[in-house]
Amino acid sequence: MAASSFHKFPVPSLCLESFHCRSPRSISTSLSSSAAMRPIVLVTERIGDAGLALLRESNEVDCCFDLGPHELCSRVCQCDALIIGSGTKLSRKLFECSEGRLRVVGIAGFGIDNVDLTAANEHRCLVVNAPGASKLSVAEHGIALLTAMVRNVWQAIACVKSGSWERGKFLGVQMAGKTLAVMGFGEVGFEVARRAKGLGMQVIAYDPYASSYRAHSIGIELVGFDKALMTADMISLHMHHNSTTRKMLKDETFKKMKEGVQILNVAHWGLIDEEALLRALDAGIVSRAALDLLVEDLPPLYEKLIQHDRVIVTPNLGAYTIEAQEELGIEIAEAVNKALTGDLPATVVNEPMVPAEVLAELKPFLDLANRLGKFSVQLIAGRGGLKTVKVTYASARESDQLDTKLLRVGIIKGLIEPFSSVIVNWVNGDSIAKQRGLRITEERISLHGSPEYPLEFIQIQVANVESRFASALSKSGEIEVEGQVRDGIPYLTKVGIIEVDCPLEGRILICKTIDQPGLIGGVGSILGEAKVNISFMKAGRTLLIIKLDEDPAEETIKKIGDIAGIQEHIFLKI
Repeated sequence: MAASSFHKFPVPSLCLESFHCRSPRSISTSLSSSAAMRPIVLVTERIGDAGLALLRESNEVDCCFDLGPHELCSRVCQCDALIIGSGTKLSRKLFECSEGRLRVVGIAGFGIDNVDLTAANEHRCLVVNAPGASKLSVAEHGIALLTAMVRNVWQAIACVKSGSWERGKFLGVQMAGKTLAVMGFGEVGFEVARRAKGLGMQVIAYDPYASSYRAHSIGIELVGFDKALMTADMISLHMHHNSTTRKMLKDETFKKMKEGVQILNVAHWGLIDEEALLRALDAGIVSRAALDLLVEDLPPLYEKLIQHDRVIVTPNLGAYTIEAQEELGIEIAEAVNKALTGDLPATVVNEPMVPAEVLAELKPFLDLANRLGKFSVQLIAGRGGLKTVKVTYASARESDQLDTKLLRVGIIKGLIEPFSSVIVNWVNGDSIAKQRGLRITEERISLHGSPEYPLEFIQIQVANVESRFASALSKSGEIEVEGQVRDGIPYLTKVGIIEVDCPLEGRILICKTIDQPGLIGGVGSILGEAKVNISFMKAGRTLLIIKLDEDPAEETIKKIGDIAGIQEHIFLKI
């Protein structure tokens, strides 16, 4: 099949005539007429001077810090670009207040949770971030917290400052010879691992997409999730917070850890179930924890963690160094400048700025592609091994009428992001897949019929891997899943050789069954006893698919698997 071409859909050029005043305060009267025609950039959080200098070369820059939500909304319609940090939240209301003027939002940092990306898409606003600038500073802060944690440094300092010299209370452990599990082997995880090796630690890492060559180059062993938990003396988290990684450390996972394990989190608070962590601390499963957190985002329960005598907390200091702030300023300024001139930065984090009618038509199919990727990767057993993926598109359209670039990136995003710290976007998707040794091939099945409907179905085949659910294998031995869009909703229509019919979203429990009476009632009783509500059920003679409203405990899933008549089962989150 000929490779699909990708038409470049540039960011709409910023017409100088559109820079008119939306309100009497929109442009200072002190600006000359030529200066007033330049794009206006509002900077709401401090960035390095070098970044500001880059911005000022071609824009009018207004630095105004500590704006409240109301004041920010009142000013946003006067700006063509907005640069924020992690402390500023951009809601749907803000994009509505921009009245179409705001073209670019730059996030001076790695995280993107503080921006409503859906609203940005709808208002045709490009969102870019600066993911690479702070990796060294975050990694160094992680090592600093790790050291302070194992030697009770913070508690000992507080004790001395209070006038007490109780040395005996603060017996620590040495780091040399201990095993550190790095959960997420992206840029920051790699740097933490490298530094930990220099301290004499044994380092293992969990990341389904990490390069074995890169890991081995610094003496790191890549392992599965459970082995990482069971082996580690200390665990360091470096993953994105999403539906797959949310509360990845919870009661069930804490039970798998060594007694006295120590937990480090310089990533996102949502990776840990805070109630479970408190229970693990009180039970002695976790001996200490160190957390670098953005205070404004914390649930109320974190107050108990902050006050716990075996927990160290810092206020989101990972990237807060002179060097990182300078690099962040330069990186975000270059990205914003590039976007304002109609070019595409590599750090775009929201959907492509293709014509609205094209994106509207493809949107449900992009969702389908992404969810099929998330679904298929969770079927893979063990770690690593994801190297070859074949995607098949069935369509009545000619090849030049359906560009599969965006669909392919949606699949790559679904395959890679759930267990990785990298953000895949429509600019970098293919290059990230290549960097991680993931080979994507595409095939098109031409159908007879009306070309008004873009796609009949999308099929994904993952070759040369073991499956956690044997029934997901095709006759030729690949993991195979297939889906289609119905009334704008992505549906799962095939798993392996078995035809299915289920909305592809949320929490899905799939059971391969033997046709016998009472089986469905048994499953329902177990879920009912566990207070897990069923929102959807589809039962056939050999397959049972159930959508759940809550996450079932591992013990609940095990009980279902023990029911006579259930040959195998798997629980997935999309």
